[in-house]
Amino acid sequence: MRERSLPASPNWYCSRCSDVSSSGVLGVGAKNVVYLIQVSAAGCRVTGELVGHKDVVSGFSFCQHAGQSHFCVSSSVDGGIRFWDSNAKAVLWESAAHQNPVSVVHWSPADKNLVVSGDEKGVVVCHWFNTRDAVRLFPEPRSVVCLSCSPHSWKHVAVGYKDGMILLIDVSQKGQVVHRLRGHDDDIHSLAWSPLACEEPFYARAEDAEGTACENSAAAEEKGCYIVSGSKDQTVRIWSSAKGRGVMTLKLPFLKRRSSAVEHGVKERLWISVDWPKGRPTQIVSSCFGGELLLWDLTQAGKHKWTQFAAASDSQNHSRIVFNTSSALLQDGRELLFSTSMDREIKCWDLTSLTCCWTLPTLGGFVYALTFSPVGTGTLALGVGDGTIRVWNTLSAQNQYDTRLFWQSIKSKVTALAWHPKKEGLLSFGTDDGKVGVVDVFSNKLPQISSSYHKKTVYTLDWGPPVPPMSFGGAEAKPSHSLYSCGGEGVILQHDVARLSGEASDIDRPIRDTNSIKHKLSPHTDFSWKQDGRVVAIGNEDGSIDVYQAPSLKLLCSIQQHHKIINALRWHHDDHQSPPELRCLLASGSSNAIVYVHNLCSVIENPPESPVTLTEPYRRLCGHTAKITSMAWSPHHSGRLVTASYDGTSQVWDVLEEVAISNYRGHAGHLLCVDWSPVDPDVVWSGGKDSTVQEWSVSRQEFTQPPKGKKMVELKEKRKSSSKKKKKSGVPGEGGEQQEEEAAPTETNGETVMAREKEPEVLGEGEEDEVSSTSSSAPSLATLEMQRKPSTAVKMKTKPDLNMLKKRKPRSMLPLSTSMSHRPKEELLQDCVTLASFTHNSAPPVGCVPGQGDFIHLGLFSDRQALYCMFDAEEEAHLEAGHFDSVVYLRLWSGDLEGVLQLATEKGELNDHLLSIAPMAGFEVWRRTVEAFVKQLCLQEQHLKAASYLLSINKIYEAVELLRSHKLYREAIALVKARLPSDEPILKELYSCWADILENDGHLSAAAKCHLATGASFDAAKVIAKKNDIPSLRTAASLAGISGEAALAQSLSLRCAKELAAARDWRGAQEVLSSQDGLLAHRLHFCVAELLSMMFDDPEADMPTPPSPGQQHVSFLEHVRATWRERYGVSEESGGHCSIDVLLKELKAVASPSPSANVPLKQVILYSSLHVSRAALSWFADGGRSAAAEVLTALLWIRETGVFSVSAEFCRLLFPDGDISVCSRKQSEVSDHTCEEAQAAICLQAFVHYYCLYECWWNQNGGSRKPDFDPSPLLSEPHAACQAAQRSVREVQEQLGVLVLQHGRVQAQQLRPGHEPDHETPEVHDNGELSERQKPADEEQSSETLLSLSTKMSKFQKELSDLPTTLKAFPHPDVTECCLLLLHLSKSSPLSVPDSVQQRAKDLLRKYGTSPSLLRASRRFVVMSDSPEPVNS
Repeated sequence: MRERSLPASPNWYCSRCSDVSSSGVLGVGAKNVVYLIQVSAAGCRVTGELVGHKDVVSGFSFCQHAGQSHFCVSSSVDGGIRFWDSNAKAVLWESAAHQNPVSVVHWSPADKNLVVSGDEKGVVVCHWFNTRDAVRLFPEPRSVVCLSCSPHSWKHVAVGYKDGMILLIDVSQKGQVVHRLRGHDDDIHSLAWSPLACEEPFYARAEDAEGTACENSAAAEEKGCYIVSGSKDQTVRIWSSAKGRGVMTLKLPFLKRRSSAVEHGVKERLWISVDWPKGRPTQIVSSCFGGELLLWDLTQAGKHKWTQFAAASDSQNHSRIVFNTSSALLQDGRELLFSTSMDREIKCWDLTSLTCCWTLPTLGGFVYALTFSPVGTGTLALGVGDGTIRVWNTLSAQNQYDTRLFWQSIKSKVTALAWHPKKEGLLSFGTDDGKVGVVDVFSNKLPQISSSYHKKTVYTLDWGPPVPPMSFGGAEAKPSHSLYSCGGEGVILQHDVARLSGEASDIDRPIRDTNSIKHKLSPHTDFSWKQDGRVVAIGNEDGSIDVYQAPSLKLLCSIQQHHKIINALRWHHDDHQSPPELRCLLASGSSNAIVYVHNLCSVIENPPESPVTLTEPYRRLCGHTAKITSMAWSPHHSGRLVTASYDGTSQVWDVLEEVAISNYRGHAGHLLCVDWSPVDPDVVWSGGKDSTVQEWSVSRQEFTQPPKGKKMVELKEKRKSSSKKKKKSGVPGEGGEQQEEEAAPTETNGETVMAREKEPEVLGEGEEDEVSSTSSSAPSLATLEMQRKPSTAVKMKTKPDLNMLKKRKPRSMLPLSTSMSHRPKEELLQDCVTLASFTHNSAPPVGCVPGQGDFIHLGLFSDRQALYCMFDAEEEAHLEAGHFDSVVYLRLWSGDLEGVLQLATEKGELNDHLLSIAPMAGFEVWRRTVEAFVKQLCLQEQHLKAASYLLSINKIYEAVELLRSHKLYREAIALVKARLPSDEPILKELYSCWADILENDGHLSAAAKCHLATGASFDAAKVIAKKNDIPSLRTAASLAGISGEAALAQSLSLRCAKELAAARDWRGAQEVLSSQDGLLAHRLHFCVAELLSMMFDDPEADMPTPPSPGQQHVSFLEHVRATWRERYGVSEESGGHCSIDVLLKELKAVASPSPSANVPLKQVILYSSLHVSRAALSWFADGGRSAAAEVLTALLWIRETGVFSVSAEFCRLLFPDGDISVCSRKQSEVSDHTCEEAQAAICLQAFVHYYCLYECWWNQNGGSRKPDFDPSPLLSEPHAACQAAQRSVREVQEQLGVLVLQHGRVQAQQLRPGHEPDHETPEVHDNGELSERQKPADEEQSSETLLSLSTKMSKFQKELSDLPTTLKAFPHPDVTECCLLLLHLSKSSPLSVPDSVQQRAKDLLRKYGTSPSLLRASRRFVVMSDSPEPVNS
């Protein structure tokens, strides 16, 4: 359930894409969704969406009849018509009567079952809601733009077309045309009928005063009623439906605003929307040029019939054209008007006062970023894909949607935001084109843009302390905070906000210098500064996370947990209310859908000398089914995290308990950002690809966990290639008009700017990954028929005839002179006389100039000057006909080679033939021609040929750069290696760039070859290992070993061995480990894991049998040591790198997490085998002094699986005789029970006896078999006292939780105004005690207060603290459980348990079995009223 939200922007260029019902619900079509908004004069609230259309919604209408006002209908460009129940937000049925994009739909106000729709081909369909029938009508072959059903007669429908025609049709007569209303010269944008069912004269003009007033509405069908239309020709016309002609024409006024003037020749796209309010038969509402709304009084004389809405306050008006207006008389008697505009705002107007009641901002693109200000409480910043930043004051009491818009100097999608941690109102932003800037949201200054751009999208911004080189300045010169940005190219830049014009520094340089790193760093994908500025966490493309210490950027640790790109990193907040152990928690999310939380307290508080590698998380949060995009820690809770995912949901987690608390599924697409409310601990804000920002309550959600499976709500965004083609190849004049409109300069704040800069909405239309805000551009509604028919005709005419092609003669080079040879015979003979006169007479005939005019053909028979004149005329004819090659030949014949080359360069008609003869004009001309031809080839995308021509003029580096710029790396490398020296630096650069591209495309082996060619073996191995499968890891380890990267080879071999072990391929794991030196300790570990796994599968497998019946069984540890001696030669005498001390030190250095539940059994075996290996080595090293603690840890890991039989089998394998002394060679007793080793041995022996006791109980068959072990270690009174105190603490904590919850509910009810106490709610006093009249009768004496419970808690906690530390260091079997088990065993077999043991068990139960469950279980054995005797420990 959501609270507030900002919906997506209403669609543009749709005549009826919004409507309001009589119950006060406004429906608005935005992209492919219809948003439902509960409206009133006081405010609005988005209540839901109607989701189902596959393409953009083009029309929407409510049923205006009583009892059916919740029914509505919508149309879409995909041709579908859907009927909805707005209350249930579900589709009732869908009509597929249209075969083309639907332009408009309207529910008839006169018939509750009739719905009429029209499409771009001119088809009008009548849908009957009750029968679900559809009737297709085809009144005219024109493109329908708008239509309106008569409110007085269901038969009549007015249809407006693209060419300015309006038809009044009768749907009861199969679409018969009643009237053709001619008068508009351009598109009809909207139509509306008069609410009065007659045509009373307005007496606006003398010729219009012929009609008489009708007596009643019964004569409506004969007398008709008025219709109003709005058109692109800048006029609003009133029509008579009875006479079929216009009665009034209203020309839109050119209004002057305070900021700018709207001129008559403005190129901005115009849209005129009209509405006729129901209660105002003589007044209509229309939009104007710049978004103004006008109220026209049709009875007023003169030209000035209009009154402007909000004329006194220009800020209340829309700033761009209005597309839809719809009025409604609500149940409270207020008459309101609702308008949608290109400025992405929905406004509500009071028709009485003509003032704006409220404004609802909408979003025209994906919501990429969302963050609350840490200084300005409740100030929310939104980064939107329409090129804007919205700053929302969410705590405003006057306006719940109080937002400010920032768009100047942005010009691209806003993909990242970050507030300054100290300065109020200072907001940094990053864009899709790599721009980083800072804006002061409380001033009118333009944003400051950093001069350093990222090459790709900016994904993350954060403020932190300066690092080198910026941190080297003095106290005054050094800034307190630097701005850091991470781009898609993998680089993190540090910007000085005080000098953004300066160059930003790449933090990779100080990282390399401080940590002496020679290899290439992995590209960075995300980063996060800790609030105290001590450390920064950087996520990388290979899934690793590096933590650096500020300001030197010394590497503290590397987290190797994720295997995919890191998308989100967040530190737990540092406030004083958080427990110290939680302040160093780092949450990370990647593309593998799992959230990991890492506790870096030890690394941050005690920085290690060398970097530490962490491979196990502190907590693991599983549930999402797609990649993690954003996350935020709750500022009100400790250890509570909210995450956003591509599965379309947002999830709230209890990190410490690894529990999913609440799951929000209100979005209709992928989620991109999320943040916690700074004032309400129960409110979260989220935004995503559905172009909405939604506020929702954690406690009011229906679901607690993400949806199982891949329930990702994918937006199937169609690329409307057909509509884009229409824009380009539409009717001449339409496309050009749109281009001129976008490029036309307009006035903004006294400065001339381009239209693309003036309004951010234009940017929103170009987003490639977002559904366009417009249902279709205005030209797309044009004549689709006119576009297709001529093209078909052209194809038919230009179809070649093969026979004609064979006989066709070549085109003449001299067509003009040739045509003169086909004149009549007399004229040809006269030409001979004229030529002779010109040749032999000194005075040629008057007007006879050979080669010109009518004597052009004589230039061929006269001197050279005449020939050149003829050539000039022939060239002009060839140019007009488009025969450029003929012009070239003529100029070549005349010897103007340089002119030919210049002309061909200007026309872009250079070819190989011209290049071959260009040297004849000189070297410089040839060089310039080659360079021009290279540019021409690049435009024609013939890059290889262009590079070859550059080589011909010895421009090798330019040829290489040309190939590189067009990503032809293979050819560029081949060219460099063939023509340049082997040590050329550009070769290494080419290999590196190509490797990055291959790596991003998934061609990892090819990328590794590039790294190997440059000598970067380390990078090659890491690239191959990114695949993270067994063959890739094995290959990467071998590659690193061959290249001398020993540390990397060992790390990769160990990863490969773990994968093989998970697949139960133990031999393969040993082979991989044996291929690298220094991994003997890990080979021993995997050997133990193999033996342990085999023993669990078959307990008798490979276990040597005792040679005689008198001998003891061979324990598992002895079997392990024997196997080590046989396979690896490990014994007490081993030395060097095989010495026991070295091996034990290496195994102790392996990270091992604490035992926890929800871990697969295979992983548990791997963890427990590590501790068993340490115990076996301890037997060699120190006689097994620490072996008991290690074996106990291994047992606890297996115990956490919850499978009792597995734990019992583990004890049986390690201690077949029930004696733990096999762990140690030194049998000396440790008298001091406070020693940790001795305490571990006691607890381990107790667990062994615990499982033996259960085995004895299960195996008894009614006999008196006595247990073959001493049960006294199980009956330890110190452990019983410790466990009893721990149980008491848990019980008191539960009681406190219940009491606090009840008290909170009562306080919440008392805070509600006008709330009367609920009789069923218990009344709680200030001290936490229930009132006497609310206490049950049987609980009056046993009720607890908050004070008494706190006293008990203090008492029990003191008892726990007084107990020895070693007693609490290791777990012990439940003593009371063991007592009950022994007493049960004694009942079934009286001789099996000695009387002293029974008495001791009873005494322990009397003393420590005080909980209700234990009291019930021990009733048959112990009389609790008996005073307990002292129990000997």
